[in-house]
Amino acid sequence: MRKFLSTKWAKIFLFTLSLLPFVILVWQAFHGELGPSPVENLQHTTGDWTLYFLLITLAITPFRTIFSVPELVRFRRMFGLFAFFYVCLHFLTYLGPDQSFSLSSMLKDVYKRPFIAVGFAAFVLLIPLAITSTKDWTIRLGGKRWRQLHRLVYVIGILGVIHYYWLVKSDVRKPLLFGVLLAILLLWRLGNWNSNRKKQVLARKSMQSASVNG
Repeated sequence: MRKFLSTKWAKIFLFTLSLLPFVILVWQAFHGELGPSPVENLQHTTGDWTLYFLLITLAITPFRTIFSVPELVRFRRMFGLFAFFYVCLHFLTYLGPDQSFSLSSMLKDVYKRPFIAVGFAAFVLLIPLAITSTKDWTIRLGGKRWRQLHRLVYVIGILGVIHYYWLVKSDVRKPLLFGVLLAILLLWRLGNWNSNRKKQVLARKSMQSASVNG
């Protein structure tokens, strides 16, 4: 498995698999198979896949650590960009059919409806993460500042879940499931950060002790 993940074919396979939901939506649209509410179907499906890819992106680090599969890091940027791709489609299905591509109407809607405001905030925050996802931007910003910026993905995930929860109103099972999965990933990250911090403190104390004794 690890050998396959280090090949270019793994990236091609996962890229094709990630594009499949979009291909299915295009097929359904051309064949009139989007159901009685095609725009709503497009909005919900693209919104779902945005959250799926956000969670997959966030799960890369825990999975590569827990299962000792460092090769997974090769796909984190790709999955993150697919999250951005699907959120752009989600936004366009709202801006086009719902708002007739009128920015003024959209801004009024953002002001009036909290769930739209939260979703729009998540979309806007995701833009700089997509732009700075390249190696060049990592070098420009520096590793520390780049990591600090990309921690916004957790805020984006939380906003996305809130947006979904406020949208559905009645059947909240799916947004709650997204929320639980996101909470698990956040707790793992906090636990890992706390563990690393304790190790650093112990290492500093050990060095100080060795210096005094020496």
